[in-house]
Amino acid sequence: MDPMIIMQPELAAEESLEKIFNFISEKKYFKARDELLKYNEADIAEMFEEMLEDRDILESTIVIYRLLPKDVSVEVFSYLPSDDQLKIVEGITEAELSYIVQELDFDDKIDILEELPATLVDMILEKTPKDERHLINTFLNYPDNCAGSLMTPNYISLEMGMTVGEALAHIKDVGMDAETLYTCYVKDSGRKLIGIISLSTLVISEDWIKIQDVMHTDYVWVNVYDDREEVSEVFKKYDFIAMPVVDKEHRLVGIITIDDILDVIEDENTEDIERMAGIIDLEDSDKEYLDKTVFQHVKARLPWLLMMMVALMLTGAIISGFEEVLSKVIVLVAYMPLLMGMGGNTGSQASTLIVRGLALNEVELEDTLRVLWKEFRISFCVGAVLSVFNFAKIIWLDGESPLIAATVCLSLILIVTFAKCLGGMVPMLAKKLNVDPALMANPVIASLTDMVSVLIYFVMAKLILGL
Repeated sequence: MDPMIIMQPELAAEESLEKIFNFISEKKYFKARDELLKYNEADIAEMFEEMLEDRDILESTIVIYRLLPKDVSVEVFSYLPSDDQLKIVEGITEAELSYIVQELDFDDKIDILEELPATLVDMILEKTPKDERHLINTFLNYPDNCAGSLMTPNYISLEMGMTVGEALAHIKDVGMDAETLYTCYVKDSGRKLIGIISLSTLVISEDWIKIQDVMHTDYVWVNVYDDREEVSEVFKKYDFIAMPVVDKEHRLVGIITIDDILDVIEDENTEDIERMAGIIDLEDSDKEYLDKTVFQHVKARLPWLLMMMVALMLTGAIISGFEEVLSKVIVLVAYMPLLMGMGGNTGSQASTLIVRGLALNEVELEDTLRVLWKEFRISFCVGAVLSVFNFAKIIWLDGESPLIAATVCLSLILIVTFAKCLGGMVPMLAKKLNVDPALMANPVIASLTDMVSVLIYFVMAKLILGL
């Protein structure tokens, strides 16, 4: 491919995509293919995503995919999301599918086999060499949320008795099939991991030096059953591009590379954002918004909404219990949305920061009292500043009495203080109970602050106004 064309801006890609749609409408499939081949595989995959969304040209899109050079088709396939991969699978022959799967990187191969129907998986495995078939079955049996589901067995392994010269010769022989060359892993005769060595170290060392004399034994590793979110935290902490994965006997079974961890980080961030919004979507979290059915969206959003509705019913019951207060000073109703809104917003601010701090290990459970004390001071300052502005507004713009202004402003200080302290403590409590802090944050805070805000407001009204 022409590197000058590969670097075309996004607008040029959109123009090419428009040309491709025109070629498809004219059934000029080879011209459409040639237009695609002006770009690299990742860009081609993006264009195929657009094309595969249009059901009217789905068959034509599959035809164009089958016209791609074999090496390009494999790379494009690896970049496509799983739903689009399945659309391709349904439109190609078994022989073509078998070729694609055999040529994929091992970790990508496992990902696609997990999505395929069992009959197709069996067909592909029948055509796979016995040793690789056993390895694939082993990887397919790892739980989806553990390190084993992310790793690849394509790494460079060295023996401690090798010389640097022998190691470099070995890398030249097997390096093309490895996921990464930058780090090599040293094993003993029992396959146990005993050290690591970088390619840069090998290159600058003398050929006669033994590997065991220059390898590092203070390496970082993860267990095959470690949670993948914990693995991503280790990657972020140490800035690794690859990490060894060992079993319970410390035998090296694979490595995890940064490209797979980036996918995990994206998935976890998406999950946290959805949970903070009260969306429980554990089964279909890997699907994009438009790919989910209406029922899937309803199932994900409804549980917390039902719980929040019950909480709002309780809030309504509290308001009903203070009908006498409202009937005497009807103006109090005008300031209820302000107080309830400020409670929810200030509580969400605090919870968002603490959830983020817990996710990045900036905040630990041992910091609970420090968090509470800090949020108390922050909330008092914020509440005081907001109350000064509101007091002036109620007196001068609304023309209400100083007692009404005092009722609203003192309630505001107490509500903001409660909401911010609650926002800081709910994620910490969730962490203590081994519940995802993001799951409990905003929905719980919104429900509780509404109830408590109303209660504080009417209690203050009775005390200050003597109702």
